[in-house]
Amino acid sequence: MFGCKSVTTPLVCNEKLMKEDGEKKVDETLYRSLVGNLLYLTATKPDIMFAASLLSRFMNSPSQVHFGVGKRVLRYIQGTMNYGIRFEKNPDVKLVGFCDIDWGDMKSTSGYVFSLGSGVFSWLSKKKQSVAQSSAEAEYMSASIATSQTIWLRRILEDIGEKQPTPTELLCDNKSVISMTKNLCFHSRTRHIAIKYHFIREAIEDKEVQLTIASLKSK
Repeated sequence: MFGCKSVTTPLVCNEKLMKEDGEKKVDETLYRSLVGNLLYLTATKPDIMFAASLLSRFMNSPSQVHFGVGKRVLRYIQGTMNYGIRFEKNPDVKLVGFCDIDWGDMKSTSGYVFSLGSGVFSWLSKKKQSVAQSSAEAEYMSASIATSQTIWLRRILEDIGEKQPTPTELLCDNKSVISMTKNLCFHSRTRHIAIKYHFIREAIEDKEVQLTIASLKSK
């Protein structure tokens, strides 16, 4: 590992992994050990969360391709040993969240991350079991999951004396999601979405969450 050149990203951009790729199989015990260690590192390295979660899907029958991707993640870690989450003293303890999805094969991988004043402290990357029929629906479901986490974090902060006086800003990169949360009518684009995901509207009405377009926020 230490003799290899480091890489700047954990995964190759737009690379798709398959369970049956026709390549030779590798030792399952060795592969599981590798993925287990990567999952352990996600406790302090959220930047490899997606890669580790992706590789964990192939632990039953890993191939040389999967193992090669795992070794690439190790090379990435080698080159980012000085990366870390820095927490600084900040009187403005404001909760901010970000959510996004990777929608490539109907079942999307949703993710979120939350910061509090400075460094991030809560994150998730998980493949959804339910099928989304469009990228807008997948984004909506992802925002709903992040909203649930937002409400839980707000309750925890209130219990420790850091009540959030304003709605928590939740940034996403899909304008359709914002439109669906504001439209109370179940039209053709939203009527097929499970009812449980629509509680995001109630959270916005209760002023617990405020959805914002990420691209506009950065300008």
